Amino acid sequence: MSEAHARELMAQRFRSFLPVVVDIETGGFDPQRDAILEIAAVTLCMDPEGNLMPEATYAFHIEPFDNANVEQSALDFTGIRLDDPLRKRVALSEQEALGEIFRPVRKAIKGNQCTRAILVGHNAAFDHGFLNAAVNRCNIKRNPFHPFSSFDTATLAGLVYGQTVLAKACRAAGIEFDNTEAHSARYDTERTAELFCTIVNRFKDLGGWNLAQREQGMEED
Repeated sequence: MSEAHARELMAQRFRSFLPVVVDIETGGFDPQRDAILEIAAVTLCMDPEGNLMPEATYAFHIEPFDNANVEQSALDFTGIRLDDPLRKRVALSEQEALGEIFRPVRKAIKGNQCTRAILVGHNAAFDHGFLNAAVNRCNIKRNPFHPFSSFDTATLAGLVYGQTVLAKACRAAGIEFDNTEAHSARYDTERTAELFCTIVNRFKDLGGWNLAQREQGMEED
């Protein structure tokens, strides 16, 4: 089987949506008022046997937008230091960071013959709300992500493993998780991507997707 077949499988698997895993670290819980401090995204691909795999990671520190709120409790939770000299050298504006994320996402959508990206997140509504708020603040007209649909690995892991906390869900799935690295957007996104792929591939191996395809084919016939 060829790479072209793998891309065809990806286009079919999620109704022409390309799953892209996103994690956002913030200065609070209010998408309109609180700053985005870090963002990371992992694009996914599929092998010719239909197994889903992480492909590439894109991660950026972000400078808070003008008049953004940052709660000290949020910094204590994530361990982010706004005065870190390294962070100050590499941090991007929201506009720049979203551009750096969206360009490869659009390329992956086209390369996999999909029509749009769909956000995958752990407690996805949180990340989706902040992403949409940033898109609106930056007046971005071509958001590659579906505006409200998403896949939530907290829900999926609760169903499959009986665990909704990311660290516990990863360990239940046989994925190593280092608590000292948690709450970094890059680390959490990469572990979430592994978790999502593991769940999707497990369902495939149990015959779920293949059975659904066969049943759909019988109905169409």
